[in-house]
Amino acid sequence: MAAEIADERIAHVLGALERERSTGLLRVGDDGAFQIVRGAVAHAESRHAPDPGEPPDGPGRELPELLAVFDAAYFLLGSAAEPDFTEGPPSARPRRITAATLVHERRRRRGLLDAAWPDAGVDVAPVVPVRRVRRQRVILTGVQAEILLNADGRRTPAELAAHLGRTAFGCLLAVRGLAAASLLRTERQATAAVPAAPSGIPTGWAPADRDLLVRLHTALTELG
Repeated sequence: MAAEIADERIAHVLGALERERSTGLLRVGDDGAFQIVRGAVAHAESRHAPDPGEPPDGPGRELPELLAVFDAAYFLLGSAAEPDFTEGPPSARPRRITAATLVHERRRRRGLLDAAWPDAGVDVAPVVPVRRVRRQRVILTGVQAEILLNADGRRTPAELAAHLGRTAFGCLLAVRGLAAASLLRTERQATAAVPAAPSGIPTGWAPADRDLLVRLHTALTELG
């Protein structure tokens, strides 16, 4: 419930900035920030999502940057920190993402994560593989195999994502799958599914960019 309240609070601040066509920086405590240009999100950074660095110039540059923005927005929208907006000069980044697009994608991702394993505690805890596997046969994805091979009991899924050069969300989803397969140590064995957040978007917001969301979904599927 607390995560849903935080999700709504920060999303509504983004919606208000969108309606006012504000330009500046929306800080979310120490978790990160959104760069806002004339009400739209131009960039987002979170301490929980790895920085992809500077990809080479060319047609393949935009999509990794967009995935990184949506990874960061996923964590920022769910932060319990208090948002604080400061007006400033516009960012040179050309992209313009509506608040509704970010909210729509975050809720879709939360649905996928909760369907895989409904305990969000594994998202921020160090990844600790179990010492003994009770199942005779285990089928792993490539990302899950990389995580198990590189887990040292200290790094979180986001830290492993940075180490492996993977997206933060891809590693979160892989870790939830490993938890469901009883291949990781978890604080508790969740049994009840967590209900998805409401899907409605407040009226007055700019609509979600469906074409952009389709491209992101396709890219995440290919990376998984």
